[in-house]
Amino acid sequence: MNEKVKAIPPSGIRKFFDMVSEMKDVVSLGVGEPDFVTPWHIREGSIYALEKGHTSYTSNKGMKELREEIAKYAAETFNAPYDPNNILVTVGVSEAFDLALRALLNPNDEVIIPEPCYVSYKPLSYLCNAKPVVIGTKEEDEFELRAEDIEEAITRKTKAIVLNYPNNPTGATLSKKRMNEIANTILQNKIWLISDEIYSELTYDGSHTSFASSEEMRKRMIFLHGFSKAFAMTGFRIGYAAGPEETISLMTKIHQYSMLCAPTMGQMAAIEALRKGKEEMLKMKEEYDQRRKLIVKGLNKIGLNCFMPKGAFYAFPSIKSTGLSSEMFCEELLKKEKVATVPGNAFGRSGEGFIRCSYAASIDEINTALERIEKFINNM
Repeated sequence: MNEKVKAIPPSGIRKFFDMVSEMKDVVSLGVGEPDFVTPWHIREGSIYALEKGHTSYTSNKGMKELREEIAKYAAETFNAPYDPNNILVTVGVSEAFDLALRALLNPNDEVIIPEPCYVSYKPLSYLCNAKPVVIGTKEEDEFELRAEDIEEAITRKTKAIVLNYPNNPTGATLSKKRMNEIANTILQNKIWLISDEIYSELTYDGSHTSFASSEEMRKRMIFLHGFSKAFAMTGFRIGYAAGPEETISLMTKIHQYSMLCAPTMGQMAAIEALRKGKEEMLKMKEEYDQRRKLIVKGLNKIGLNCFMPKGAFYAFPSIKSTGLSSEMFCEELLKKEKVATVPGNAFGRSGEGFIRCSYAASIDEINTALERIEKFINNM
């Protein structure tokens, strides 16, 4: 068996999902996906594709019609003009990220990964025979990355940095000042940026600014996005990557051999989402915003210090005051009060002392979870 794969630990998130699956009456704040059903007209786009018999392969890069809509959306929403030929439609952003790493990295290259971070970033870098170099972000900075920390981590072997803002698991965003400083560091050191902006539409305080809005940055970055979060389309598995022609060509070559193309019915649904899905997306965003304020206020009232996240749909409260580790807190909370959360250390060492609470749950579920968490803490 492959020794590298054997050495990779299983996802820290899966452990808790497996425990939840064996219990009844659990209130889950653990799942990182919208609780909304995909809007009907988007589902209908997929049904229409089936009815018309659009069930064959598409071109490797994805349907031209979809790539044109993505280019239009990126230009209008993110001020990021991309040629449709430099856009690759993938099976979710996860595949796009994997392709970006495999296209960019050679053995022993270093890739900088700020933590806490999404669980797949380090393992997939490791599988490329590259070396993940971790930077810890801090609660006092509201988990914003600092350019000086990147500068310290760069060596002659550094090939790329992975950024995910708005961030999973913290909900952090980057200020424009920090963005500019980070962009300057990337350009000066001539490294690549892989920018995972899947939560960009779910930015609550101000609007999201993409690194791809800079012409200079577009030459040194791969922009990753998709439909799972903002459009509540996780199961459709449609993501995309945009970048320089040579990079997208290399990613497409890998995609040709490994995946062939993204699901046709999902691509048809994505076209409908881009053309007519903004109104429903904004309604979902409004609800997330209400839930965000509710859960953060409740967590702070209980005594779990929590900064106000500015994006995504996660709160990342500190549980250090309880004296428990992140894993112990989550396990005991699940066993005693049937509330599922995710330990912060599942997202890297700098996540220890925190838990991730998804507020992609109903108001009633959030209120019930807060009551149970308070009871759990009071009975410690």
